[in-house]
Amino acid sequence: MSQAPSKSELWGHPKGLYVLFTAEMWERFSYYGMRALLVLTLVAATEAANPGFGMTDAEALSLYGTYTALVYFTPLIGGWLADNYLGQRNSILLGGILMAAAQFTLFAATPHSLDLFYIGLGILIAGNGLFKPNISTIVGDLYSQGDARRDSAFSIFYMGINLGAFLAPLVTSTLGESPDFGWRWGYFAAGVGMTLAVVTQGLFFQRYLGDIGKVPGAKRDREASGGVKKPLSKVEHDRLRVILFLFVFVTVFWLAFEQAGGLMSIYADRFTDRSFGDSIIPAGYFQSLNPLFILIFAPIFSVLWVWLHKKDKSPDAPIKIFAGLVLTSIGFIFLILGLFEIQVTGQANMMWLVLAYLFHTLGELCISPVGLSLMTKLAPLRLASLVMGVWFLMPAIASYLAGMVGAFSENADKYDFSINLAQSIGLEAQYSGLLVVFGGVAVGLLVFAVILWAISGMLVNWMHGAEKAQAAPADLAEGVEQELQAVAEHEGLGEQSKK
Repeated sequence: MSQAPSKSELWGHPKGLYVLFTAEMWERFSYYGMRALLVLTLVAATEAANPGFGMTDAEALSLYGTYTALVYFTPLIGGWLADNYLGQRNSILLGGILMAAAQFTLFAATPHSLDLFYIGLGILIAGNGLFKPNISTIVGDLYSQGDARRDSAFSIFYMGINLGAFLAPLVTSTLGESPDFGWRWGYFAAGVGMTLAVVTQGLFFQRYLGDIGKVPGAKRDREASGGVKKPLSKVEHDRLRVILFLFVFVTVFWLAFEQAGGLMSIYADRFTDRSFGDSIIPAGYFQSLNPLFILIFAPIFSVLWVWLHKKDKSPDAPIKIFAGLVLTSIGFIFLILGLFEIQVTGQANMMWLVLAYLFHTLGELCISPVGLSLMTKLAPLRLASLVMGVWFLMPAIASYLAGMVGAFSENADKYDFSINLAQSIGLEAQYSGLLVVFGGVAVGLLVFAVILWAISGMLVNWMHGAEKAQAAPADLAEGVEQELQAVAEHEGLGEQSKK
């Protein structure tokens, strides 16, 4: 016998929303807590006071890129399994159990067994693929179509994403980077977080969600479609061309952005003065800056877009993406400026890294919401799922390439052009690797930004007015909801909110 969700409410919303908020918060705590440690664990010397696996920078960054790419690719498979066979609820539960087991496997493996560590990463990737694309579907199902509370529900839910991402490095890096505990205890903390997400499901999902998410939705979708196929129109073809063009520019952005968990972690660990009074700030703490800045600046961007729209001065989507590329490039310029301080004093002031994360987040807020919005507006209805798969492929491909680009930094000083470039601006050869990667990414972003600016008019024409199909937010509350929802697409969640 089917069970309806609980009708009891808290602060104007079903209690099931807060159950989902809690489960998602702990899952993101687990994911970002582990990410803050991964590269640092891999490159830590085997004989250090806090021993790791002794990998070279290139090996660690390549592994990080492969891992992150698979994290963004496997939700395509997990979403398909949930839609056709498992249902969202079973997928979330199985994925959560796998990820908790994976974190404890990483705990057991560190620093003794690299083979077991690889197994833990594999299990984590598989669990993530099941969990990541499915949980927010259930949020939407808590509300009937037209329920005015639905929008604010997703704002609350996506706050949980960033709250978990903000808190995670503060806990896992405190434990993992301390020789008194060791890397393994950071993974243990991430495992505890994931276990709490699973326990939340076991104790509260059935009580507050009833049978929501238990039945796969593909059959209902097929029945509703009527099975009628029509050829694509010229307008639809043009809009798909826009998606293909933007694929390149957005992928370049994610390539740059994903340096945060790779080369920027090494920059924070080895080259940044992290002293604060008598204490040393763990390097992983800096990865809390991106979710913190999202929480601060997403409402501000919402105000900006609403204000520009009311004045009929809102820029077209390609121009917003152009601005995001430029802002992200500026973030890398701050890291390059820090190299001159490193050369003189041995370490850079932490403000260079803070400014880099700030401008990367500002770039994300220009690109991620716009990118999601365009995917949903430009995609023909019958190709919507395929187009969202393209969105997942952008960070997947970019993450793999980001690992390769970051890995190049270790051997860049073996090439004359790197050494000559460093010397031409007054840097020693030993810093040429960081200069070539950070500088190359910054210049690359600017080059692609200029190209996008040049072809923006053509892309707008190919959109055939699709950008105006969805009204801009009428007020701040609606704008904040749209901004947080769209940014969350990078977590593999945003599109599910529309189901």
